Amino acid sequence: MSEIAGAYQGGPAFDVAVTAARAPWPQKLLRFAQRWPLGAAGALVIGLMLVAALFAPLIAPHDPLETNFLRILQAPRAGFWMGTDTFGRDVFSRVLYGSRTALLVGFSSSLIGASLGTAIGLVSAYFGGLTDLLLQRLADLLLSFPIIVLALVIVSVLGGGTLNLIVAIAIPFIPSTARVIRSTALPIRAMPYVEAAVTVGTSNSRIIVRHILPNVIAPFLVLLTAFQGQAILREASLSFLGLGVSEPTPAWGLMLKGNAVEYAERAPWLALFPGLAISLSVFAFNLLGDALRDALDPKLRGGRG
Repeated sequence: MSEIAGAYQGGPAFDVAVTAARAPWPQKLLRFAQRWPLGAAGALVIGLMLVAALFAPLIAPHDPLETNFLRILQAPRAGFWMGTDTFGRDVFSRVLYGSRTALLVGFSSSLIGASLGTAIGLVSAYFGGLTDLLLQRLADLLLSFPIIVLALVIVSVLGGGTLNLIVAIAIPFIPSTARVIRSTALPIRAMPYVEAAVTVGTSNSRIIVRHILPNVIAPFLVLLTAFQGQAILREASLSFLGLGVSEPTPAWGLMLKGNAVEYAERAPWLALFPGLAISLSVFAFNLLGDALRDALDPKLRGGRG
């Protein structure tokens, strides 16, 4: 909102914003890395995850599904950098392919949850009244359940499978997104240019899409990034409990299930490397989300260009 006001009032803040907006992308990325190095580090880790997911067939030294009972529970060594599991499968290859499952479930569930929550938040803020009351009470109802419990209930009802897992993880994201977007959209709804559009008879859908939605893109992007880390963690948790993806699909949470616990002392690499992958990916998304929040929020950015 302060950026919008600055656009009408002019001044140093507006000049800095215009200069930053006109800068080429490499320069923007460099400035982002200089001011938010932790966020840049998180983005780098996420980039490496994307590379691992896209080029896993080229990078992985072995087929992640190939079993060989002659090399069961071999410790990390040349050719098997992260050892082998109880079926003789290469842990390194399964970790690489597991990034595909993590990113697919994480991005899909985050996008679905954040998008539906944004739509609900915009409708709630724009129409107000009874519509706002009913939607917010529904959000309160969903928020009253612990997130992991709500996901457990949903996946238990829908059943296993990647698609149902995505839905189960996405639904808990909806009410929290709706709350944030509603609070951002409410002051925009009261802006004179929105009231003017209503007065001249502009359709509600056009007002929401053209005048309100662009002003909530920043919090939407921050939430989308932060949710991906949470989604990866929840996918791993549900897979660990046997309610996520099923064998032999490479998935980090699934790799921690069962044998990793049973052989914790004899073969610690079974839990160590998938656990590190989960922790590092969640940490990276959290770092990037925090940096995006600071970069996109003018109140947190202050007068810095």
